[in-house]
Amino acid sequence: MNSNNAQSSSNGFALVGDIGGTNARFALWRGEVLESIQVLACADYPRPEDAVRDYLQRVGQPLSAIDNVCLACAGPVGAGDFKFTNNHWVIQRDAFRAELGLSHLLLVNDFSTMAWAASRLSEEHLVQVRPGKALEGRAKLIIGPGTGLGVGSLMPLPGGGWEVLPCEGGHVDLPVTCERDFALWQLLREKYGHVSAERVLSGSGLENLYRMSCQLDGVEPKCATAAEIGERAMAGDAYADAVLEHFFVWLARVAGNAVLTVGALGGVYITGGIVPRFLERFQRSGFAEAFRTRGKTSGPYLDPVPVWVMTAEHPGLFGAGVALEQALRNEG
Repeated sequence: MNSNNAQSSSNGFALVGDIGGTNARFALWRGEVLESIQVLACADYPRPEDAVRDYLQRVGQPLSAIDNVCLACAGPVGAGDFKFTNNHWVIQRDAFRAELGLSHLLLVNDFSTMAWAASRLSEEHLVQVRPGKALEGRAKLIIGPGTGLGVGSLMPLPGGGWEVLPCEGGHVDLPVTCERDFALWQLLREKYGHVSAERVLSGSGLENLYRMSCQLDGVEPKCATAAEIGERAMAGDAYADAVLEHFFVWLARVAGNAVLTVGALGGVYITGGIVPRFLERFQRSGFAEAFRTRGKTSGPYLDPVPVWVMTAEHPGLFGAGVALEQALRNEG
């Protein structure tokens, strides 16, 4: 085994996957490069083993070509078997390894791979949206509004490398900082009871924010989905744009709070399906100012913290490769 790379001993490939409720993305990983990326529908395969076999056949690789695999799975990953919450697949670790003839099978939480990706992405896949100076040897925060609100952190290890600490930071209480926040929070509480950050900072959360804003202002809703809200905002709809702006400012509050909690002076990395899609608008938003605008102590603490948006096309797959590399290196 190569102690420096997540590779097969025969041809240098490892297999990485990013599996959600609907689709499974697979790629070959070699030398920190993703190759032969394909997206397969989970519903088309009885088991994940069948999807892996079909993927390898599609890309012209025999099953024997792969002996190291890392799969990013949507949901909390423990030491045992993994049952997907939004599809019918189950990964039984021992049976999966035995059937596919694997030496190593690593399962990681799908958002954790975003943190792994942040530890290794090059500048071409990062856009700095808030200036600052990352401190060496300090934690990094990863936050990503998408289907939900993912939050995690990277902790530097004394001997080099990183430890990814997944968490459930998307379920913290939504911070309220002004009268409009409070009025919207009240409407959200009437509907949901507990109002988590994810109730606003996600795809469905953006829809909540738009509907509740319309209700508060007596405005007839013109959008039903997060995609429509974003499209109308980009097309010049002032109301949709104001809602998107509020979304970005609320993200700044939650991200800033998380930095204060974790001590993430190594910087913040934003991922997910929303911010990168509207990157130009995000750069013009009040995010940077709202991120640090708080009390006398916390404001200066946050001043030097830089923020980047991750723009890599497949960060989950890339992060799975990085996670596998470090796991194999630690074993070797």
